Amino acid sequence: MFIQGNQVATENDEITNIVNIKTDLKKKIEVNENTEIKIKEGDNSLTKKKGIWEKYFTGDNISKHVSKKDGNDKQQSASEDMEIKTMNEIVNTSVVKKQDVWAMYFKGDSIAKYVLRRVGDNKYQFLHKSCQEYYAAQKIIFDVISWKPEIDMTNQQFQIHAQRLSINRKLLNEELGIIQFIAERIHENNPTFVNLKSRLFTIIEASKTTEQVSIAAANAITILNSANVNMHNQEWNNIKIPHAILDHAFLEGTKFNNANLNGVSFYQSCLNKVNFTNASVNGIYFGEYAYLDGHSDQIKGVQFSPDGTIFMSFSSDTTIRIWDISLRKQLQLLRGHTNVVHAAQFSSDGCKIVSGSGDNTIRIWDVLSGRQIKILEGHSDCVNTVEFSHDNFKIISGSSDQTIRIWDVNSGKQVQKLTGHSACVHIVMLLDNSKILSCSHDKTIRIWDMLSGKQIQTLIHSSRAVGVRILSNKSKIISYVNDAIIYIWDVSSGEQTQILKGHSQVVNGIELSSDDSKIVSCSYDNTIRIWDILSGKQIQILEGHSNIVTAKFSPDNLKIVSGADDTTIRIWDVLSGKQLQVLEGHSHGVRCVEFFPNESKILSYSFDKTIRIWDISLEKKIQLEQGHSDIVTGAQFSPDGFKIVSCSQDRTVRLWDIQSGRQIQVFEGHSHYVLGVLFSFDSHKIVSYSADSTIRIWDVLSGKQLQVLEGHSNGITDVQFSPDGSKLVSGSKDRTIRIWDASLGKELQLLKGHTFWVLHVQFSPDGSKILSCSVDNIRLWDVSSGTELQIFQGHFSQISGIHFSPNGSKIASYSWDKTLRLWDISSGEQLQLEGHLQLVKGAQFSPDSSKLVSCSDDNTLRLWNVSSGKQIRVLEGHSDGVERVQFSPDGSKIISCSSDKSVRIWNASSGKQIQLLEGHNGRILGIHLSSNGSKILSFSEDKTIRLWGSDNAKIIDVTETNLMKCIWQMGIQGSGLSIKDSIWKNTSGLTPQQKLLVKQRGGTF
Repeated sequence: MFIQGNQVATENDEITNIVNIKTDLKKKIEVNENTEIKIKEGDNSLTKKKGIWEKYFTGDNISKHVSKKDGNDKQQSASEDMEIKTMNEIVNTSVVKKQDVWAMYFKGDSIAKYVLRRVGDNKYQFLHKSCQEYYAAQKIIFDVISWKPEIDMTNQQFQIHAQRLSINRKLLNEELGIIQFIAERIHENNPTFVNLKSRLFTIIEASKTTEQVSIAAANAITILNSANVNMHNQEWNNIKIPHAILDHAFLEGTKFNNANLNGVSFYQSCLNKVNFTNASVNGIYFGEYAYLDGHSDQIKGVQFSPDGTIFMSFSSDTTIRIWDISLRKQLQLLRGHTNVVHAAQFSSDGCKIVSGSGDNTIRIWDVLSGRQIKILEGHSDCVNTVEFSHDNFKIISGSSDQTIRIWDVNSGKQVQKLTGHSACVHIVMLLDNSKILSCSHDKTIRIWDMLSGKQIQTLIHSSRAVGVRILSNKSKIISYVNDAIIYIWDVSSGEQTQILKGHSQVVNGIELSSDDSKIVSCSYDNTIRIWDILSGKQIQILEGHSNIVTAKFSPDNLKIVSGADDTTIRIWDVLSGKQLQVLEGHSHGVRCVEFFPNESKILSYSFDKTIRIWDISLEKKIQLEQGHSDIVTGAQFSPDGFKIVSCSQDRTVRLWDIQSGRQIQVFEGHSHYVLGVLFSFDSHKIVSYSADSTIRIWDVLSGKQLQVLEGHSNGITDVQFSPDGSKLVSGSKDRTIRIWDASLGKELQLLKGHTFWVLHVQFSPDGSKILSCSVDNIRLWDVSSGTELQIFQGHFSQISGIHFSPNGSKIASYSWDKTLRLWDISSGEQLQLEGHLQLVKGAQFSPDSSKLVSCSDDNTLRLWNVSSGKQIRVLEGHSDGVERVQFSPDGSKIISCSSDKSVRIWNASSGKQIQLLEGHNGRILGIHLSSNGSKILSFSEDKTIRLWGSDNAKIIDVTETNLMKCIWQMGIQGSGLSIKDSIWKNTSGLTPQQKLLVKQRGGTF
């Protein structure tokens, strides 16, 4: 039974304005030649009945009432313009008579059919909040779009009008259903809503000169952002949008000079080149803190103090640093070690720190002063692990010298030396006050009597024991070794009681829940697994990361935080296994993550040498549905120039409208990463290929899957159409090449010969031959017979790619051996092109086949003469490896993209860089040119696609004064908050920590 809070109406109330406004208005709407909606004169249905909406938008509890009484306290029927209908009749345009309304709504047998229900004598409620949200959203929408701007209307007149709109009554930040419903209408192909987007922009503009529409403006921009509308390069000086939600917003280049941005949320937004001069930003929310930097080398570990007020970090730079959690600043720098600090621990009273180092020493430090108290010497090799006893009187250490030693804290003298291990000891732990557990590379875990130094138990593993955890009652030990298995042992007997199998690759870490009921494990198999300790059964598999290195339970055991080599941190719900949040910002692999003991924050450190603190207290407010949720692996223009298709590691293929950037379709069906997509030549079909070993063909118009091409037994690496579009060729990790009928999906030929993965395939320009390359060699095949015609050998390392020349006479290949080779197809002769200093990642012939351009991990592009094989020039400018390169259609320009996150346009004749296109927040994986040469498409590891173009020029017309710009960005940008080149001069309201964050991310004051 659905009952919605205090939203109560009485039977004597007038039922008005909760109707199918959309249906009634359709009868009165005309769309003129300028696509501006007109409301017929005389129709005042949107304004004459306001009672319900006055209460909805001004009441203490949103929409407490669904009706009102008239002046004579007489019951009113639904008006002719605004009528109440059952949910089944919501599209019916008939007028419902008074008695029918009451009969249906207040005396119906099945309440499931109606939006209201009786809750007592003379009282009624909405059945469900979604009903309320629907009607409220409809009211707001038609309130906004029914306004017809007059040509001679002054700004002041419009401001007065805008103040009266329902959207200006209250902030909708807590009414996400309403926001989402309105946002969905923005992208509908329905003439009714054609003006909605522009009207919302107009409302934002109106806030420039008056505070009276600031609520409407904040709601408008929040709705536009929820609809994934690009808001870059806007002239929004002086706007007033306090408390707007601009999470993940694309605002690059927008001007917010003198704007009121108090309380605005910019979580993971793109604020590159945004101007905030003189803006008010009190209470602004970034969702991130300034990172803690100071270490000059890899961070080896962090630990919170027992009271949770400070934490320490230790590093390969030989130092230990103590940090204040609330102030997020360094309190102490502990210097003394002369080699890597491998381990450190607080004493249980938080007054001391013990550390162990590659300099073979153990050191004791005073936390308050940072002073070194004692040096403990005796180990003859690296000290890998140290721990205080429970009473803080002793220290236990383990070393690469194969020994465990017990030390007296007060005197610094060695009390015991425990021998028995035959390899490095990398973990020591206290089982209780009398026993020590040690873990070694000799494949054993050993339990020792602390007083006598005698060995009590030996737990033998099949491989090197990597890590161990102990249940709080000390009854069981959980260990993992250098394989995919987790072991559970009984402490008293030393027997192995359970083996947990499920991971397919090395386990990198395990952790126990605080109640000892569950284990979480993470692995290089890209999964996190939750296990029940009692039964040993696997409860959940969490997927989304790649190369996961760490996972921890939250203090309440309801969440898991994980970190990975993919640079991301992810939050998961333990019960459902659902991914709740992705935290992005680290520039290198995440090494460790920790929940704060007393706050809803997370601490992480990374190979980027930084420590970061993340606020996870605020759930994502706005659900942005348009865009890939993982790395974009491919994108391409349609031949007709109207659409773009993209694919991603999120296993989806998405279709986009070029003009608006609107997402048109999402194609789902692949069960693994989608690695590439291409359009058919008529733009009616899309072909996608995946690591799931399948090729799928989709209908562009309907979004339906037409065919699945199955036959390969391993991931597909490349697919190409024949020049006439009748065939497809595919290459796979299964070492085979297959030719398919593009219409029927039938396999025509199976080509075997390669002894390693087939990396690339291509039809010859005349369609009679196929070229393929593998790690080993290049092969040429006859299409009709499937016969192997030729093998080209010469490269000394893996071949990166191949290309036919446009005239079909030559083949270009490029390799990890730093060379390119040109092969004459008729003679088989080769030219070796040398010059690159690192592996060659891409190459393309000029349209006339006379030149070849290549790109490399040496950060350069090189232009070559095809006839002679001589290098013509070197194009320098990229600051990281160049991923892809292409000629413009006329061969006059060269376009490149790089791991330095930029796209660059070059003059092919002079080699001079003409333009630098920046904005992506991750490595750019590829570019594609539109067929008419007017636009560039780029896609990136930051999960976004960008369209670049010029208002009045093609790529061939680009000069230093006639430049291209970003037309739109689609997708939800990863890599966290972007503030590069933003301007914050004279802003008011930033905290000192926020100012530091802005500076760290490239903003200027």
